[in-house]
Amino acid sequence: MRYTSTRDAGHSATLAQAIARGLAPDGGLYVPEEFPELDEAHFAGAESLAEVAARLLAPFFAGDELAPALDDICAEAFSFPVPLKELRGSTAVLELFHGPTAAFKDVGARFLAACMSRIAEADPRPLTLLVATSGDTGGAVAAAFHGRPGVEVAVLFPAGMVSPRQEKQLTAWGGNVRAFAVRGDFDACQRLVKGAMADPALRARRRLSSANSINVGRLLPQMAYYAWASLAYRARHGTDPGFVIPTGNLGNAAAALWARRCGLPVREVVLATNANPAVTAFFGGSPWTPHPTLATLATAMDVGSASNMERVVHLFGGEARTRDALRAFRVDDGEIRRVIRDGPAAWGEVWDPHTAVAVAVRERLDAPHWIVVATAHPAKFEAVVEPLIGREVPVPPDLARLLDRPGHAEQIAPDLEAFRAALG
Repeated sequence: MRYTSTRDAGHSATLAQAIARGLAPDGGLYVPEEFPELDEAHFAGAESLAEVAARLLAPFFAGDELAPALDDICAEAFSFPVPLKELRGSTAVLELFHGPTAAFKDVGARFLAACMSRIAEADPRPLTLLVATSGDTGGAVAAAFHGRPGVEVAVLFPAGMVSPRQEKQLTAWGGNVRAFAVRGDFDACQRLVKGAMADPALRARRRLSSANSINVGRLLPQMAYYAWASLAYRARHGTDPGFVIPTGNLGNAAAALWARRCGLPVREVVLATNANPAVTAFFGGSPWTPHPTLATLATAMDVGSASNMERVVHLFGGEARTRDALRAFRVDDGEIRRVIRDGPAAWGEVWDPHTAVAVAVRERLDAPHWIVVATAHPAKFEAVVEPLIGREVPVPPDLARLLDRPGHAEQIAPDLEAFRAALG
């Protein structure tokens, strides 16, 4: 299997090369040159998420230097529970927040770290891994790469636009992990990462890659939990589920669409966005256009220019076909508050603001058999959640230990020259 750029199929790479580079040379995103056709028989006997992941990803690793290590990579990445819980109203919830930083980004970050640590590089320079975050990605990447030799991590986050507990997860590591508070929004952070990746001066001094979902090594493992959950739901109920996915940079949704393209029993993928209008404006008929970022309660989804829309449009072969294939719904802060407040009585669950966006969209859908994707633990957003439900949310042990550590971030302006100088 080889990987090509969304902008020019002539830019081709092996999986290891695509992961190490992050972006294609033309600035496009790497995508598989083809998708295998996999049926339920392909997964016979695979019960755990790690086993399903290894079966699913074997064709994507075929012929690559990483292929012999695939089973070990999956065992290392998928080492925490990912429950599929039945709720009322022919609805289930896929809980992706039981990893070390209590967010779904742990899956992709741990998989990426397991891959990168096994890629042979002739270049003796340490790898500088760049990651822009709207809240959760940076913490997951920092946890996955902290203390790994030969890797430096630079986490860029929008100053004052993440929750206090999210900020602690970004800034409390030290060592080979540096945090940069950018005086701008998430899209400014993302522009800095892309600009740095293309900057000749930086590339001459450093070996650069990205840990954002622009890296194909983040999306491949996320396909696995959609494969596992759809197979499990079908086995329980005898029908294919749809997924309602909280959507920011569109990486999680793109992974679900890739799984469906491979033949997994995913009936439909519905995009649930917060008040940021770029995605719903596009599905309402406007050309894909970045919008200014709005600050909302679902901070990790505060994205005005979703990078992975490029992969989604590439998958369907154009903007018009993409609009025909998907639905998207927008949820404002008032509805987020209502869903969190009503969650214990209506669903028997305490929701974080991002999962609440997906639950709000599920409540608008008449058809049965949906899986709501829960992307973060509510304890990460206690300032929002606890006043609405009237009680404290227990903090997971891994998160509690991290909150006890001191944090440090370097403030920088949202321009490449400032970031280049700060990196040194």
